[in-house]
Amino acid sequence: MPNGDLENRGSMKNRGPPQNPNGYHSTYYVESSETYWTSWLVPMIVVANIAVFIVVMYINNCPSNSTTTEYYGPCVAKFLGRFSFEPTKENPLLGPSSSTLLKLGALEWDKIVHQHQGWRLLTCMWLHAGVIHLLANMLSLVFIGIRLEQQFGFIRVGVIYFVSGLGGSILSSLFIQSSNNISVGASGALFGLLGAMLSELLTNWTIYSNKAAALLTLVVVIVINLALGILPHVDNFAHIGGFLTGFFLGFVLLVRPQFGWVERQHLPSGARGKSKYKVYQYVLWVVSVVLLIVGFTVGLVMLFKGESGNKHCSWCHYLSCVPTSKWKCGE
Repeated sequence: MPNGDLENRGSMKNRGPPQNPNGYHSTYYVESSETYWTSWLVPMIVVANIAVFIVVMYINNCPSNSTTTEYYGPCVAKFLGRFSFEPTKENPLLGPSSSTLLKLGALEWDKIVHQHQGWRLLTCMWLHAGVIHLLANMLSLVFIGIRLEQQFGFIRVGVIYFVSGLGGSILSSLFIQSSNNISVGASGALFGLLGAMLSELLTNWTIYSNKAAALLTLVVVIVINLALGILPHVDNFAHIGGFLTGFFLGFVLLVRPQFGWVERQHLPSGARGKSKYKVYQYVLWVVSVVLLIVGFTVGLVMLFKGESGNKHCSWCHYLSCVPTSKWKCGE
């Protein structure tokens, strides 16, 4: 966004989507009692996000805002009437204005802390900065989420998605506290699903074939997506917060019994079967639960006390934007 946008409406920190990690889940051994779920939650989330975006564009009503058109130029796709997009100088992603997003629930530190609008930590994940932002996030959700929901069910995947979105919002609020910045998008939740895929692979390591290739592929995808977050106007703190939340939730919710345990009923009488989980799975479960409780407690206390994460970590701002000769992170 140009400087005029920052001064008048605030810049939008877009939560860019993670890329499809090519479905590494096909590499594990399927036991006879494996249950596959019908995916309905992820498609419903996609439909809900599209519906919310349509409502946002209806409320935005670009043609009625003479101030915007005078300052930035004509609305884009004016044939859409009140659904037309803001001028590209205002919003290059083909979407509403920052002021509309802020009014409808975008993440903004001052309103959360000083105006007690904590609900923005959840509503921001249903808003998108534009058509490009929406399509990128929803395509990523379809590629990542449907496969996970088919294997683990809507309850576990739903918990990971929404709790990861909350975790991303909390970390974003702790580090992005300028009154000129708002944050919207579902990619904190999407990165949570990506983190859960990684921890699921690690905690269920013994039931996978081609595990090294699967791990390498997934790690490369994660590194590339997080690296893209250092570009300006991308809220990488939401990505990191969502990823860490999903990573630890994966150890808690996506653990599988070790190979052969579900077939124990076919063993001869008196034969000693395997335990359901390995020791390291129990250890990872306990450690992850503790870290999640501590992380959310500390994060929420710091947030509502008005603490800034940058005061406790002077270099952390580089995780979201690295200045170069081409751009400045304060713009």
